[in-house]
Amino acid sequence: VQLQAFGGGLVQAGDSLRLSCAVSGRTSNNYVVGWFRQAPGKGREFVAAISRSGGVTAYADSVKVRFTISRDNAKNMVYLQMNSLKPEDTAVYYCAAIYSTVVVSRRAQDYDYWGQGTQVTVSS
Repeated sequence: VQLQAFGGGLVQAGDSLRLSCAVSGRTSNNYVVGWFRQAPGKGREFVAAISRSGGVTAYADSVKVRFTISRDNAKNMVYLQMNSLKPEDTAVYYCAAIYSTVVVSRRAQDYDYWGQGTQVTVSS
């Protein structure tokens, strides 16, 4: 299974950005997919996750109102729409997947497959 995250960039506070995660291999829609982020000098932090069907989502409190996770199983894509970005959202964002589960986990250690990360920088 391969995951590729892209769509990061440099934006100003208050701007929006959409990250994409391409999932390939095996049955690509048979995965829970999560987004995590890691800022310089900090540990990896849960951002959002979505169930296999897209019917169940979970968010970190810090992003709950501003970010939206979605997926298009026909395209094997998962998205993270980020609105009202803040400087504290600056981090490398990773998408990750758990195979064949119904648990929408917030724990990085539960995820089996990881993409390479995409940098998001929000200037004040």
